[in-house]
Amino acid sequence: MSDLLSTLAYSPRELRFGTSGRRGPVVDLTQLEIYINVAGEIQYLLSLPVSEGGIRSGEEVFFAHDLRPSSTRFDATENGRGEICQAVVQAILDAGMRPVNLDAIPTPALTFYALARRRASVMITGSHIPFDLNGYKLNTSAGELMKTHEAPIGECVSRVRARLYEQSAEESIFNSQGMLRDGHRALPPADDSARQAYIARYTDFFAGSSLAGKRILVYQHSAVGRDLLVEVLERLGAEVTPCGRSDSFVAIDTEAIDEAQLANLQALADAALQDGPVWAVVSVDGDSDRPLILGLEDGPGFRGKVRFFGGDLVGMVVAEYLGADSVVVPISCNDAIDRGSLAGVLEPKTRIGSPFVIAGMAAALAKGRNTVCGWEANGGFLLGSDTVRAGRTLGALPTRDAVLPILGVLFAAQERGISIPEVFAALPPRFSRAALLRNFPRANGKRMVELLTAEDAGQVEGIRRRLEGFFGASAGFSGIERIDYTDGVRICFTNGEVTHFRPSGNADEFRVYAVADTRERADAIVELALAEPGGIVRSLERALIG
Repeated sequence: MSDLLSTLAYSPRELRFGTSGRRGPVVDLTQLEIYINVAGEIQYLLSLPVSEGGIRSGEEVFFAHDLRPSSTRFDATENGRGEICQAVVQAILDAGMRPVNLDAIPTPALTFYALARRRASVMITGSHIPFDLNGYKLNTSAGELMKTHEAPIGECVSRVRARLYEQSAEESIFNSQGMLRDGHRALPPADDSARQAYIARYTDFFAGSSLAGKRILVYQHSAVGRDLLVEVLERLGAEVTPCGRSDSFVAIDTEAIDEAQLANLQALADAALQDGPVWAVVSVDGDSDRPLILGLEDGPGFRGKVRFFGGDLVGMVVAEYLGADSVVVPISCNDAIDRGSLAGVLEPKTRIGSPFVIAGMAAALAKGRNTVCGWEANGGFLLGSDTVRAGRTLGALPTRDAVLPILGVLFAAQERGISIPEVFAALPPRFSRAALLRNFPRANGKRMVELLTAEDAGQVEGIRRRLEGFFGASAGFSGIERIDYTDGVRICFTNGEVTHFRPSGNADEFRVYAVADTRERADAIVELALAEPGGIVRSLERALIG
């Protein structure tokens, strides 16, 4: 009698933790691989005390999904892989838990609903990355998985993997393709409660204010929160014009909006302007935990030009609006925060990724801070404490959220009677730009960072000189003042400019961040870094790796 592993007609590729959750190419995401990982993670949660995010046998486990084809159905273009939700449901059932289908909703809507009930949750999503990748993110009953959880979870997953692989092929519920033997399965009936609770969270908190008289363009594309966002804005009085809806998946990375995407957004705004003024353009990414915010401005020779505002600046506006007394941001964020009104409430900067920001917020709460929040350069805003404003309370939601930062910016402008660009013009004049190289192997990016990281003081000068050979005066760079290795390589120049690069935590991409005193210079630094084929990043790759 053959074991399951020996009968598999493919070479299994194990899912690994990224910055947040597990993701991989859909063609590699067999239902068997999804099942193994979800079953191992639930097994780990069952071993934890409830006070630490643990769960108990027989409880509900909530799940939801984005709009990627492979999340809920088979995808013929990806070797028939898919129905990831169905594999998750099976893993939940076999762990002795009760799966509850909360349908297609934003990741923060699922998390908000589950945390309020002290239940674990699983979001099936590839987030913002291209549609041919997918995965999932599991939360404990107390919040996101933290870095300290990864090693013990890995041990649980390994045990589940060994057990299933050793099982006889005849007895396994999986076939030689790593898919459930009985083929297509219907999902449990969908429950709309989480969607309604998430909408009420914001319509209740902002009930004393109104966006009446403001026309807002909602770029819907393929975001799972596209209709929910329209509904929230309309309930708060705005005149909403949906646009750009897509049946095929559109990968929107709110941290790295490129010129083609800006041109598309400009075209949508131009079309809408034919019917009257537009005050703002807003959107969210695929799983709708990251905001996209653009204002419109007029000037000599142009009308209604869209202006994109990065998430690190969005966070500053929202934190000021909420009256935060403690803010936590990763090292990649715009250093305008060090120069403005929030400098006095800024906690030590963290590594990049929501688990690190969440840990920083927990430390702030332990010090007695009252209104604690954090954010990432992608705009995902995390609320670490209950927050009171105008007599209304907004409960903590320590996970990336897109709706709060969108509403925070809109109401900050509305209540002051100014435009969206004017809100951001009040911040210290520091300009940031983030962009990425796609199809850049993570292994190469990690190796580049390793080779440029000083292990002792004696290596610092040599690395500094080597980097100055790539960031030269002919391209407008000054000398290097210092290098920060908190997460990746952050180069601080003597003229105050910053270039920061690191491999993505969950995709074969290489990210570059730039900060400068003008928008044009920040854009130029990114363009110099990412130019193909002879830009700074590719030149470093060739010199360091070959």
